[in-house]
Amino acid sequence: MASLSPIRRKQTRFGGGRGGLLQQARLTGPMPWVIAIMVALTVMAAAAGLALDNLADNARAEISGGLTVQVVEGGPAERERQAEVAVALLTNREDIAEVRRVPDAELAALIDPWLGEAAGAGDEAIPIPALIDVRFRGPVTDRRLVELRDALLASVPSARIDAQAGWLAPVFQAIASLQWLAVGLVVLLAATSAAAVWLAARSALGSNRDTIEIVHLLGGTDRQIARLFERSIAVDAVIGGAVGLLLGAGAVILLGRQFAALGSGMVAGGGLDLADWLAVGAIPLAAVAIAMLTARLTVLGALRRML
Repeated sequence: MASLSPIRRKQTRFGGGRGGLLQQARLTGPMPWVIAIMVALTVMAAAAGLALDNLADNARAEISGGLTVQVVEGGPAERERQAEVAVALLTNREDIAEVRRVPDAELAALIDPWLGEAAGAGDEAIPIPALIDVRFRGPVTDRRLVELRDALLASVPSARIDAQAGWLAPVFQAIASLQWLAVGLVVLLAATSAAAVWLAARSALGSNRDTIEIVHLLGGTDRQIARLFERSIAVDAVIGGAVGLLLGAGAVILLGRQFAALGSGMVAGGGLDLADWLAVGAIPLAAVAIAMLTARLTVLGALRRML
């Protein structure tokens, strides 16, 4: 110990332990818990954004090239005839990959919660349009829709064509808005974490001003003092980041299971894959880096103005 320089002895005395330069006992000060809360919220916001992105991609892939043909005809016999003509015409087209006539029983089951017995059999039953699912070879364009509509209407005058991507466009717009909201939350939480570290560093500098002046008189540099603060905040950030990751990941897993229990195909497409979890796991590392950089820049800037 005698071979240490005065500044090294001062760093050993003031830089470590519970009575170090930063007068804060581990896990008793607010900083680890502040970082834990910020990391947990960031994990949930980032996971939500990634899940929405997966949901939108899966939905686009599922409906890509898809459209629906309805035969809206009141007479059952005429409706059946036109539906058969439409299926035959669509099946013989080379630009169409798949044609499926939705069974009447399946249609009745779909509308039963809204119409009930009114959609059943009998003379007073509400007529149900014949429904045909069609999938193009490639994307659905306006030109292909016009060509198909003209070809169908010539033989099936009661046909109505709806592109699946068209009526889902508002859904995709809403998903995109939610994704941008998630990105904004992540940026806001990162800025809030940096601001919390800045306040903590400024407070520690003010309460240890006399000690810092002594270290300067003994030959210590601004970078050496900043390194002490940086090392201390790094420990707080690692502890807070680990706790926040556990809390945030636990909440994401719990919510994911609840959404999966809904049994909706569209919601099921919003799960997180391995790459998404790796991105979520990198959030605490980013929080540690932001905290250390903020502490270093804050301390160096304050020391230049202080002395």
